[in-house]
Amino acid sequence: MSQSGVSVTPECVSAFNELKLGKTLKFVIFKLSDDKKDVIVEETSTEADWELFRQKLVNAKTKDRSGKEGPGPRYAVYDFEYELAPGEGKRSKITFIAWSPDDAGIQAKMVYASSKDALKRALNGIATEVQANDAEAIEYEEVSKNIRKGAR
Repeated sequence: MSQSGVSVTPECVSAFNELKLGKTLKFVIFKLSDDKKDVIVEETSTEADWELFRQKLVNAKTKDRSGKEGPGPRYAVYDFEYELAPGEGKRSKITFIAWSPDDAGIQAKMVYASSKDALKRALNGIATEVQANDAEAIEYEEVSKNIRKGAR
């Protein structure tokens, strides 16, 4: 359980393990349940298209207490593949992404921020983390640069 009292559902761990061990999934997107009590799986995909994944985060929505819909934070795990120096091949790193857009509601951002560590603790095998607050921070080249920095 997290500082916010949010629990991670077993399906979150199962989906992550399928990505990590089964290598069948390319990404998993997590969100808070409507009652804000659990982290749940919103979507899994075998699609390796980074831009498709990025758009799902950028377009994520959440409802505030009054029911008004607006931009929404998400957590995601992506099996990020990148090229090494010429002739050295490819590598992949399981990357945890904490997406909390600047224009999301304050309450949503606070609950997501205080629940992040509980999810990360439940997902054993994350190689790197990206904290993103705007669409540019999750451009492929920007994320690739951050992941390569940690690869040295």
